[in-house]
Amino acid sequence: MPELWHVDAFTDRPFAGNPAAICFLDQPREDAWYQSVAAEMNLSETAFLLAEGEGFRLRWFTPAVEVDLCGHATLAAAHALWHSGRLPEDAVARFETRSGRLTAERDDGWIVLDFPATPPSPAEEPPGLRRALGVEPVEVARSRFDLFVVVREAAAIHSMTPDLEALAGFPARGIVVTAPGDGEGVDFVSRFFAPASGVAEDPVTGSAHCALAPYWAARLGRTRLMGYQASRRGGRVRVELAGERVRLGGKAVTVLRGRLEV
Repeated sequence: MPELWHVDAFTDRPFAGNPAAICFLDQPREDAWYQSVAAEMNLSETAFLLAEGEGFRLRWFTPAVEVDLCGHATLAAAHALWHSGRLPEDAVARFETRSGRLTAERDDGWIVLDFPATPPSPAEEPPGLRRALGVEPVEVARSRFDLFVVVREAAAIHSMTPDLEALAGFPARGIVVTAPGDGEGVDFVSRFFAPASGVAEDPVTGSAHCALAPYWAARLGRTRLMGYQASRRGGRVRVELAGERVRLGGKAVTVLRGRLEV
């Protein structure tokens, strides 16, 4: 029976950061089975791993849909590979995904992911967006996957109570909302809402930082930054822009191990 791990990603303590389920497969399954397991787990992402060549085939599912890129579940998958003994602790984790080859490696207590950059481009503000978000945008853009909204102050990010039903109507995987940092060691803050993808608010979104990193690197004049995603669980993401790639750094904690009985 498939082995299942529950890992909190982008945190160094349990019950914080972003939880992901990691399912180790011994053979491929039908897509409907993957989706049913993800719906049963009812986390923002469930990752499915199958050994393939020198690495692993990796797929990500929300409770509602398969997605093309996910940071926190990739970080959690690498953590589970090392801690289950499937990979030596000093080995690079290699994943084949719908977004190409991704890697993860350990770096002084951190896990560092090598992901594609998805820089946002200026876009017209969709009608009804500011009403649905309940904030005043100073800039609106689109990345490869998401609407990207910049507001003036971090306080507006912390106090947001958006209309999730209205947000589900916008044609994007999700909506990133960001502002300059307001705390020591934090360069920018963000939140991420994806009700159209089956996730009301994602606690800490690695893939969103593939857009946040190039945006804030250009404005702050530095390629190494620290982001804080200000959800209820919260989490820090260390980012480094390297040309067309982004290195995402975080930590992870195992919460549960078990087996699926179906």
